[in-house]
Amino acid sequence: MTDPALAVMFAVFIWWFSTGVVLLLNRMSRGAVALSQVLSTLLGLAALLAIYHTAGQTSVSGAYCAFTSALLVWGWHELSFLTGWVTGPRKTALPAGLGEWQRFVEAIRVILWHEIGIIAVGALILFITWGAPNQVGSGTFLVLWVMRTSAKLNLFLGVRNLSEQFLPAHLAYLESCFRRRTLNLLFPFSVSLASAVLAAMIVRAFEPATPVAAAVGTALVGTMLALAILEHWLLVLPLDSTALWRWAMREAHRRRSGSVERAAAPVVALRANVDAITSGPAAAPASPATLSSGIR
Repeated sequence: MTDPALAVMFAVFIWWFSTGVVLLLNRMSRGAVALSQVLSTLLGLAALLAIYHTAGQTSVSGAYCAFTSALLVWGWHELSFLTGWVTGPRKTALPAGLGEWQRFVEAIRVILWHEIGIIAVGALILFITWGAPNQVGSGTFLVLWVMRTSAKLNLFLGVRNLSEQFLPAHLAYLESCFRRRTLNLLFPFSVSLASAVLAAMIVRAFEPATPVAAAVGTALVGTMLALAILEHWLLVLPLDSTALWRWAMREAHRRRSGSVERAAAPVVALRANVDAITSGPAAAPASPATLSSGIR
């Protein structure tokens, strides 16, 4: 795995697969979600230890381990947010008619504890890797935080695709923080600056003088930056951003459809009785047993 091209493929796969796993776990039963949160917490703690352990290593394996560990720590944050364990003090939709600054403040309150947690853990990672030769873990976490913050700001200011399909039902109020519009003024700056940094990382990764482990580490972090730029473009292009993870969201769609059908059953039964009564003597009204079964 000393080839930077292989590192790119590894990073793409783990990004795609880990995102799908988080989406899948969050849509399971409450017991399974609680268990997954406990296991994710244990993995996150182990990953922090692994980042500390590999900080002094300059090997290719150390680069891969630090990269994967940073993703595990980030995955804990994402899962804890999507499950509703760590969000913010505001857990209701933003009311209409708020001024822009007040709307921004209330949107921050929706995700405040989550953001503070990310900053605290990010500071811890920077502390345990400070001055160490292996900065892949801290670089990966920093790229994820900066680009996810940029994506949140772009969603707040307005983009074409809000990706609201990714939100579980208990976080549906988050959609009130988003705004749908073709583009916003921040987006070109976000993408341009990130692309410039990515270009510099590509040059460094494939320079002949760059050590193998450094080239692999740069390729891993650079791939995450490239994927984050792609996610930004998916916010504004007329494309289905959920297509890559339908395997993880199909079960949630089936459960949601089943819940809607069960909730609609009493209404259907009641409507049948009303139609039977109002249609005259030619039609026999539904029996009490039929009505009660629909209500149940």
